[in-house]
Amino acid sequence: MTGLRIIVTEDDFDLGAEAARLEAGPDTGAVVTFTGRVRDVGGGLQQMQIEHYPGMTERALTDIAKQAATRWSLSGVTVIHRFGHLAPGARIMMVGTASRHRAAAFEAASFLMDYLKSRAPFWKKEVTANGSTWVASRDEDEAALDRWN
Repeated sequence: MTGLRIIVTEDDFDLGAEAARLEAGPDTGAVVTFTGRVRDVGGGLQQMQIEHYPGMTERALTDIAKQAATRWSLSGVTVIHRFGHLAPGARIMMVGTASRHRAAAFEAASFLMDYLKSRAPFWKKEVTANGSTWVASRDEDEAALDRWN
């Protein structure tokens, strides 16, 4: 594998630069990227607050990225996740996978997204004018992760 890139940051990221980094591998025939953004589903969202434990979070993301890279013979994996106070519309995260063939890149990206939605050690709180609410894991996210067992 040419690259494993795990970033946990308060800063925004350049999606184009990250995709180009994944494309640089000599065996890379396919690159899949997914970018998650802060949604204001019900209206009135002022911000999303995302917390994590430094060190623990990076280790967990590295472990799952290595599992994906091995399982699908990836040439590259990028996982970027932001924390802090994010406004509606802001980028929260990115998953990128590179492989020789598209099926592996798509499956690995889907696997990583399912993990991030239900198991990654981040805690999210939605803040509105009426107060704040912690975001709980959804049953459908748990079910999606189960398909990889």
